[in-house]
Amino acid sequence: MDIDPKNGRTMPLPDERTEPQKVHVIACGAIAREILAITRLNVLDHIDLHCLPAIYHAYPQKIAPGLEEAIVDARSRGFEKIFIGYADCGTGGLIDKICEREGIERLSGPHCYSFFSGNDAFAANEDDVTSFFLTDFLARQFDSFVVVPLGLDRHPELKEIYFGNYRKVVYLSQEEDPALQEKAKAAADYLGLEYEYRFTGYGDLARELLAV
Repeated sequence: MDIDPKNGRTMPLPDERTEPQKVHVIACGAIAREILAITRLNVLDHIDLHCLPAIYHAYPQKIAPGLEEAIVDARSRGFEKIFIGYADCGTGGLIDKICEREGIERLSGPHCYSFFSGNDAFAANEDDVTSFFLTDFLARQFDSFVVVPLGLDRHPELKEIYFGNYRKVVYLSQEEDPALQEKAKAAADYLGLEYEYRFTGYGDLARELLAV
């Protein structure tokens, strides 16, 4: 069964699908829209989605404790199979320790920029070390998830401190939306960086959700 990484769609025949085990996916709220799109496109009715607050994307120290609480809650409600909808996401291996202890799996890769791009493709792109990445979510929420948490609304002079070593903003787009492209361009202009657009679709996120 082939998967199109750009739109996350498969085309199984009706008799190819058996009733799968219910899976409780505990995921980052910043990718909820994409997970729901993939489950809808592929009729993944066995996936039960629970999202931690998207703002944890900006505060990775909150992710591991949040996951531990969510796993305890899921177990108490009878879920036997759990999947973590996070990559490492700046936790320094803490998510992997939880997964090892609990016997569950997580999304592959270091962060969402990697699995949306495709982990192999992202690792091969050496110039990305000087790139600041946006996804659809971050393009929509640039002020709330970048400007305000970093205090740039109050102290714009901090832009040079935070972004002086970056060369460009790379917008990794999951859906080809001209309005979001304009928002991403505006973010690059605000930061004083070059702008690059890459349409990734759902990348490895689709492949891994289809495998749970």
